[in-house]
Amino acid sequence: MAPRPDSWLSSVRRGDGPLYKSILRALEDAIRSGALQAGDRLPPQRAVADRLGVDITTVTRAYSEAGRRGWLDGAVGRGTFVRADALQDDPGRIDLSMNLPPAPAGVSLADMIRDTTVDLMQRHDAARLMAYHPGAGAPGQQLAGAAWISPCLADVPPARVLVAPGAQAALSAILGALCAPGDTVVVEPLTYPGFRQVAERFGLRLLACPADADGFLPEDLARLCRDAAPKLIYLVPTLQNPTASTTSPERRQAIAEVARTAGAWIVEDDPYSRLLEAPPASVGSFARERTFYLATLAKTLTPGLRIAYLAVPEGEAGERVGDALRAIALMPPPLMAAMATAWVRDGRAEQLLAGVRREARARCAIARRILPQAYAAADESLHVWLDLPSAWDGDSLRRAGQQRGLSLVGAEAFATGPETRNGVRISLGGPETQDVLTTALMRIAELVAQDPPRP
Repeated sequence: MAPRPDSWLSSVRRGDGPLYKSILRALEDAIRSGALQAGDRLPPQRAVADRLGVDITTVTRAYSEAGRRGWLDGAVGRGTFVRADALQDDPGRIDLSMNLPPAPAGVSLADMIRDTTVDLMQRHDAARLMAYHPGAGAPGQQLAGAAWISPCLADVPPARVLVAPGAQAALSAILGALCAPGDTVVVEPLTYPGFRQVAERFGLRLLACPADADGFLPEDLARLCRDAAPKLIYLVPTLQNPTASTTSPERRQAIAEVARTAGAWIVEDDPYSRLLEAPPASVGSFARERTFYLATLAKTLTPGLRIAYLAVPEGEAGERVGDALRAIALMPPPLMAAMATAWVRDGRAEQLLAGVRREARARCAIARRILPQAYAAADESLHVWLDLPSAWDGDSLRRAGQQRGLSLVGAEAFATGPETRNGVRISLGGPETQDVLTTALMRIAELVAQDPPRP
């Protein structure tokens, strides 16, 4: 039987210094041992005081200190809860290294999840919903996926949309089905680290194609395709990770033509386009028969859904990828897939997306004000790219940022070749509030304005 959320009080020891510190130590031990877990609600301070036979001010002091250390969150009218990041090595650190959507402005994600879960349980038999559902999505889920990606890739038959438990699973299925160890994959000079990791697992050779602010240079891409005969071409053409650039429609069409001529598959990773009010037509729109188009909800709605939609070309290659996805994951998580489908169908996905978009715009505006030299192709970008002065490099700024309470990631984490840009990606969605983001960006501005510390 799991311990009760108040069982930790039995560990409070008297006679070992100030009693509030004993309460604090018992609370810390309970969190470290797992007796108290993220989201657990602590007993009211008055109840703790009565149980321990102490003045309530002693308990208030202990709770306040635990909150200052980042262990607890308090909500008026709801109580005090254990934080998800309680007892991290540095709970005060500001994370600018992870690309994720910020909390949506004007929309309660918690209310949406609660209301949708209640609605699903009322409309579905729980046992059936949570049973095994072999396959890459039920027809209704595929229909929702086709609707979600339609602003970027229109008129996709729902039967060609696979529902995956996240983009990483989809990328693994594509590479596993289409490539053999030693095959060549053309990538951007700076690319998504998650793709690099998957490609490395499959023993693939990554070949960086020269690019400018508009994406791959078509002449260089054609040359590499002639010389290296790549199995596929991987790109993130909209708000590219990490450079935040966006490829023009003309360049997208040229890339598609090169791939078609070379007989190479295109893997278009498109996590950010739906953040834009008017997203550009996907590369896949110009080469449907050769493109695997991937759109995850992790960057536009919330990472916890673990749902991504993969549009595959008609034919045997798409079937192989579907088989590989089933072998990797069997099925998307049923409750999450049902929730995503409900949100797309009833419009709540668009409401949540609009809230994320509003907050992303506000945060991008803060970045443009404090770091005007930073770049993003659109005001809704979840990240900006900062080219560094010659005195700095990405790793030195990352280490200096650590000393200032910041988590950053430099170009070396994204590089696919020996020559790369000197800069850092700054993710804007991680800090809890705009004020916290402002503080972090001002620290970066102060750092790059001075010489780096000596090693």
